[in-house]
Formats: sequence, structure tokens, C-alpha cells
Amino acid sequence: MTHDDRDNETWLLDATDEIMNAKAEIGFAAMTSIQRVTYCLWVADYGMRNAGDLTTAIDLFASFMSDGHVAAKEAGLPHSTHMFSLSIADLEARYLGLFDGVVNEIRAV
Repeated sequence: MTHDDRDNETWLLDATDEIMNAKAEIGFAAMTSIQRVTYCLWVADYGMRNAGDLTTAIDLFASFMSDGHVAAKEAGLPHSTHMFSLSIADLEARYLGLFDGVVNEIRAV
């Protein structure tokens, strides 16, 4: 099923509400790999859509790239693993083009 940008943005925001509660209750490390990769994606999305770069994302959760990569790899998500293995500059340049594929991959789990 194909989702437009708006649907995926809305899905990410809705999914992150629940994940924030889990993070507060059990801590990031105890969350599932899907919850962790979704949270890291939200951190990246927050920075890119609100500031146009990943500086805000780094300020919010400094290890979002490495934690996102580990969680995506654990979950067997190749698109997400690739995205979180990019350099910060590459991810900033390619983020909007990668977003839908990564969200669709996470949503399919």
C-alpha cells in the first residue's frame, strides 16, 4: 500500500505519542527495536521539518543515528538501516527522498 507524505507524517506523529509513553515508562533501551527505530526517525524528522537540518535532532537525542542504525538492523529493516548509516550531511541532503520508503518499511512490520 502506498501512502502519501501527509499520511506518513501523521502516522509518525501518532506512533511517536505511544512510543514517548513507553520511553518514559520503561526507558529507551527496554523498548522494542521497532519502537526504537521509530523514535529515532521521529527525532530526525523533528529536526529536518522544524529546523531544516539535524542539529536540533542531535540536541534532542545525540545518539539517534547510531541507535537508529542498531535498532533498524535488529528489526531487519534494510531501508532504515541504510538511512541511519549515512553521514549527517548525506542524511540532511537526502532525508525527504528517503522518508516515505523508511516509514512504509516500518509500517509494514
